[in-house]
Amino acid sequence: MTATLTYRHLFGPGPSNCYPEAIAALGNPVLGHLDPLFLEIMDRACEGLRQVWGTANSRTLPLSGTGSAGMEAAFVNTVGPGDVAVIAVNGLFGGRMCEIARRAGAEVVRVEHPWGQPIDPERVAAAHPNPKVIAAVHAETSTGVLSDIAALGQLKGDALLIADAVTSIGGLELLADDWGIDVGYAGTQKCLGVAPGLSPFTISDAAFERRIKDPQSWYLDLGLLGGYVGSASGSRRTYHHTAPVTMIASLEAGVGRVLNEGLDAVQSRHAAAGLALQNGLQDMGLELFAAEGSRLPSLTTVKVPERVDSAAVRAYLLERFNIEIGAGVGEFASTVWRIGMMGPNANPDSVVLVLGALQEALTKARR
Repeated sequence: MTATLTYRHLFGPGPSNCYPEAIAALGNPVLGHLDPLFLEIMDRACEGLRQVWGTANSRTLPLSGTGSAGMEAAFVNTVGPGDVAVIAVNGLFGGRMCEIARRAGAEVVRVEHPWGQPIDPERVAAAHPNPKVIAAVHAETSTGVLSDIAALGQLKGDALLIADAVTSIGGLELLADDWGIDVGYAGTQKCLGVAPGLSPFTISDAAFERRIKDPQSWYLDLGLLGGYVGSASGSRRTYHHTAPVTMIASLEAGVGRVLNEGLDAVQSRHAAAGLALQNGLQDMGLELFAAEGSRLPSLTTVKVPERVDSAAVRAYLLERFNIEIGAGVGEFASTVWRIGMMGPNANPDSVVLVLGALQEALTKARR
C-alpha cells in the first residue's frame, strides 16, 4: 500500500509556501555542480539576489544552509575574541545572534527590548562607543515586528551593520546599500517562496576587507567561499564544497518569479494581504500582539483568547482545513499565534480562507 501525501497550506512562519516555478525547478534533471549550465544558473541566482537585497555587492550568494547558517556566517566572519558586538534583542532571533557572537569569542553588548516592540535605533547605537559590529533583526519572525534598519544604519558610525532579513527579503522593501547594511543574511522559505535549505547572503567589499581572516568555521569562511561562486566561464571558480544544485535551481526560479512580477508589485501584494488579515482578525474581536505601526505584513502575531486551547485550535485547522498556523515561542508559546502571508500565500483568497477557518475553529473551541 502506498501512502498518500496531503499537501497542506502553511500560514505560519515555516516552509510550505512555495511558488509553483520554484517547485517545478526541483523536478528538473540534476546537473553536476561543475557543469557550465549549473554555473549559469548560479550566476542568475546571484544576480537575482542582488536585486532583492537592493545591493551591488559582488559577494552576494546563496549559502548552502538555512538562515541560521547565514546568521552564523555573518558573525564568525566579522567578530573574534575581544571584538565588541552590540546586538539588539526584541525576540528569539536577536537572542540567537548573541549566542553565536558569544561562541565566536566576542564581547556581547545585549540591548534588550520588550518582545512585540521594535528596536530603538538610538539606544542600540549608544550602547557602546566603539563596537566592531552592530546587529539587529529587520523582521523578527518570533514576534511579527518590523524594525527600522535604515535608521540604525545612519547611526552605526564605523561599526559594521549586520541585518537579519529572513522574513522580509522578497516581500518587503529591503535596500541594503541605501540603508548601510554591511552584512545581511536571509532564508528562502518565506517571502521568496522557495523551499528551505539556502541562505541568501550579502557582504560589502568594506566588510569583506575587515573580516576575520581565520574564522572558527571552515565551511562558512567567506574568504574561501568567494571563489566558490565563480562564473559560468569557470575562470574565477575554485572548489570549496559540492553545491546543492537542485536547491539553487529552485532559488533561481523563485527569485525570477518575484522579479518578473516586479518587486514593487510583490511588496504591495504582501502589504495588502497582511493588512487585510490584521483587520479581519481585529474584526473577529482578536487582539494583535505586535506594536501598532510596527507590524509585519508578512507575519502577523495574534493573542490567543482566554480559555482557548492554542494547540487544539491549531490541530483543528490542520485536520479540518489542511491549514497550519504557528504557535508562539518562548514564554508566548501557548498565548500567541503566528500567521504568515508570504510568497504565493500573500493574496486575498488566502486571507478569506484563514479567517473563515479560524472563526470556525474558535467557535468549536468555545462550545
